[in-house]
Amino acid sequence: MATGRRTGIPKASSPAALARMIAARRRDTAPERALRSALHRLGLRFRVDISPEKGSRRRADIVFPRARVAVYVDGCYWHGCPHHATWPTANAEWWRSKIEANRARDADTDRQLRAAGWTVVRVWEHEGAAAAPRILEVVSTNRQK
Repeated sequence: MATGRRTGIPKASSPAALARMIAARRRDTAPERALRSALHRLGLRFRVDISPEKGSRRRADIVFPRARVAVYVDGCYWHGCPHHATWPTANAEWWRSKIEANRARDADTDRQLRAAGWTVVRVWEHEGAAAAPRILEVVSTNRQK
């Protein structure tokens, strides 16, 4: 009998934890929207939530196709930010494995895109719009190549 849950995922440790997980957005998070607004104010135009490479299921948050720049806004919790990440105590082993797998997938994505000629920019969610000048510089440099 199907329970509607994916196998291997532990039950939420509390109703509050379940609510947080349900509310977590995959795209259009507040840090992403703030960064996109800042980039737009700087005159940059871009694509949102697309795969930089055709045939890949891995999607970048912001893509500058002509400059071949892919930007990822990584959540501090989900990607293990060295400054803000916390390790849960409930289901600790499962969460550590999940976050480490996210990190490994991020590194693999970076390798694949760089091999295909892309420049990858990783932004932590706590950076938000403050990362816009750094991205502008990368995009401008790549456009001049």
